[in-house]
Amino acid sequence: MDWTTWQPKERATLLFIVKDGQILLIRKKRGLGAGKINGPGGRLESGETPLEGAVRETREELGIEALSPELRGELHFQFVDGYSLLCSVFIARDFQGEPIETDEAIPLWTSLDALPFHEMWADDEHWLPGMLEGGKFRGFFLFEDDKMLSREVNWEQSAIATDCIQVI
Repeated sequence: MDWTTWQPKERATLLFIVKDGQILLIRKKRGLGAGKINGPGGRLESGETPLEGAVRETREELGIEALSPELRGELHFQFVDGYSLLCSVFIARDFQGEPIETDEAIPLWTSLDALPFHEMWADDEHWLPGMLEGGKFRGFFLFEDDKMLSREVNWEQSAIATDCIQVI
């Protein structure tokens, strides 16, 4: 996979809310990754910035308003069927409202030390812990359906993790 010339077909966002030693996740009800646990997020609408999209998707999926989200990383996904996605990843430490179930998602508060990686996308365990520790990153992942074929995660803060490349 030549990531230097790679271009995404779509852009999307993820926004993780972390508060009081817990993270607010969702169980997706439909769309890409339906049935999996992830953060709220989704595809950008025309003319929307990644920050605007992350806040909107969190509102639509959970009925809450994320406060002061910070950009922490980018996920580059290439699927062998030709689909490609660039996802901006945000974190917020507070929100307004009360998380509710919607047509798109079921809210799940999870302890930071018990992340349900066995029910998440395979790439999450390679960047989510480091991001939660304060790291900023860029991740590159090749998938066949929901099976990860290769990964590369590059961290800006070397104290969190080192660059790693692995072909599975």
